[in-house]
Amino acid sequence: FQAEDGIRDSVASRGLGDVYKRQQRRFETKHPPLLSMSNDDSGPNPVALSFEPDLSTKKKKGAHKPIYAEVFTQKPEKARANAHVHLFVNPFAGKRKGRAIGERVKVLLEEGGKTVDIHFSDYSGHLIEISQGVHASSDDIFAVVGGDGSLSEVITGRMNAQPEGGELFALIPAGTGNSMANDLRLTTTEQAVQSLVNGARQNLDLAKVEMVNGLPGSENGQTVRYSHNLVTWGLGVDSTIKAEKMRWMGPMRYDVGILMAIMANNRRHATLTIDGAEMKGDYTLFLIQNSQTGGSMLPLAPGASLDDGMMDIGILKKMTRRDVLKAFGMLKKEGRHVFHPRVDYHKFRNLSIKTPAPAAINVDGENIGSTPLNMEVLPSAIQICVPRSE
Repeated sequence: FQAEDGIRDSVASRGLGDVYKRQQRRFETKHPPLLSMSNDDSGPNPVALSFEPDLSTKKKKGAHKPIYAEVFTQKPEKARANAHVHLFVNPFAGKRKGRAIGERVKVLLEEGGKTVDIHFSDYSGHLIEISQGVHASSDDIFAVVGGDGSLSEVITGRMNAQPEGGELFALIPAGTGNSMANDLRLTTTEQAVQSLVNGARQNLDLAKVEMVNGLPGSENGQTVRYSHNLVTWGLGVDSTIKAEKMRWMGPMRYDVGILMAIMANNRRHATLTIDGAEMKGDYTLFLIQNSQTGGSMLPLAPGASLDDGMMDIGILKKMTRRDVLKAFGMLKKEGRHVFHPRVDYHKFRNLSIKTPAPAAINVDGENIGSTPLNMEVLPSAIQICVPRSE
């Protein structure tokens, strides 16, 4: 459900459904402690998010569109007088247009009064090394030309160099999926540059992701990544592994990949622990989101906000091929999958996934790791440049 470069008993009645405000895009939640959980129908259930339907929309696939959360819950800050930009470019992004876009961005930034150091990556993971080794001042900006994976690499490099965080980043979208750019309302190169030069600044949560380095069969020690977008386990990762073999198809490859993974209908067993609550069973997919969007502009987590201090996990329980196809069809209809009876969403601060054998993990659209996995949310860890509100 993603690519490269968020629940119901007497306790649940205190959840999101009772605290919705009347504004169409307003979404709030209380976070009561999770109960012990199991993946069968007899055990106690955790408190899950309850989504409110937007009754002004037409029903599609049997459900109204859900009312979405605000992408940001905190007020934006005014741009500071940052003079120097470290520009990191993935030349392979956007069907190998990244280099040309990066050179154009450098010119635009210099015309806007910035000094610019430009760096080009040569291979996957190279931007981590480059950004970690950069000598920077506290008021410098770290700009990325690429997709979600490229931004993830630069953030990881800088968090390795500056673990306390607080640095300022900018994204110039040039990837295939551009999920984060969609949530940030960045549409063109020129607009993204203007957001860096004189736009607003927003706090951005990150997740520290600790896992086995490498996909199953190619494991090589441990690794740590800092995720800004999403982390996925299960069918979603299977689909992107298949999709990466069809890059010539462009964004359509993600739909083809998910259909191939659905038809395979592999059995997946896992132990999932969310803020101390443990759940064991067979699952189809875990969609762990900071952003609302993933993949080819798919609305994966309508309840997610980028700065609420938590992340959202969508749990797709064990499903038949027919149920998975229905859930995927509802997902593509503006996030209506949240109303599917086999889908639950939760918010969390800490999470772990354990599996009987190593299973693939996708971080910010890149298939780079394997279970076991541990995640910790880092609230407002960095800042990101966004367009000024009209």
